[in-house]
Amino acid sequence: NGVLGIYPANSVNDDDIELYTDETRSTVAMTWYGLRQQAAKEEIDGVMRPSRCLADFVAPRAINKDYVGVFAVTAGIGSEKKEAQFLAAHDDYSAILFKSLADRLAEAFAECLHKKVRTDLWGYAAHESLAANDLIAEKYQGIRPAPGYPACPDHSVKKDMFALLQCEDIGMGLTESLAMNPAASVSGFYIGHPDSTYFSVGKIGDDQLRDLAARRGMNERDLQRLLAPNL
Repeated sequence: NGVLGIYPANSVNDDDIELYTDETRSTVAMTWYGLRQQAAKEEIDGVMRPSRCLADFVAPRAINKDYVGVFAVTAGIGSEKKEAQFLAAHDDYSAILFKSLADRLAEAFAECLHKKVRTDLWGYAAHESLAANDLIAEKYQGIRPAPGYPACPDHSVKKDMFALLQCEDIGMGLTESLAMNPAASVSGFYIGHPDSTYFSVGKIGDDQLRDLAARRGMNERDLQRLLAPNL
């Protein structure tokens, strides 16, 4: 099962991205709060490397109308029952293999859907023609950042994502620790900017933590727990 949406979007406040309910861009469907790299950078050929944030790859409304995709897919509906059957039969090998297969199918589903978005549903790369090895090497335009990964380390955004996409309707949910359920699931965002690239936010300082807490209207201690590895 899977669900996706492509929403009118613009960057705001330098580091955040607003997703809107329609083309009027008057009602915010969700705000994706970003983190910016703070580590010291080296110059390359006399040019200072930028301190990146994912919001850099989405246009401010004053410059251009832009879009961001949100998706969630799973290949794990009902898999727990089958895995339990293998374990009850003391067949640990088949249980592990079955679980791995479900994980790989979910990843394949995510990759296939991303191509459909690039070439058809969003269509910003309608004439894309890449060999399998180039697809594996991610030589296509755009990125698919996921919560919890280096460019987007905050898992809590999945709450807003899953609510926006109504993931419960397709049998997907989140655990108390914000893990996806079923486990064989993939979720994330689509950004189509031709210069978009993956990066690691890395360590952030207390100043950015306080700023993010203020932007989100959150208690700083709660945010510290969410972003502990980055502090």
